[in-house]
Amino acid sequence: MADDNNSKEHVTIVETDGGGGSGGVLAVVLLVIVVLVLLFLFRDQLGFGADKTDINIPDKIEVNVN
Repeated sequence: MADDNNSKEHVTIVETDGGGGSGGVLAVVLLVIVVLVLLFLFRDQLGFGADKTDINIPDKIEVNVN
């Protein structure tokens, strides 16, 4: 015959840090995305997206050999 009066209670305690760890990572990722979008939008004013590149090639090169 089983003894039902000898049951034991088990309690598990789980400590968390409040769940704020992922919020900081998300904020940094969003900040980087916003900065990249702003750089893309204002690339002309910042000098990154010039429409025309001027390359000057001389007509002749003088070489003196002594």
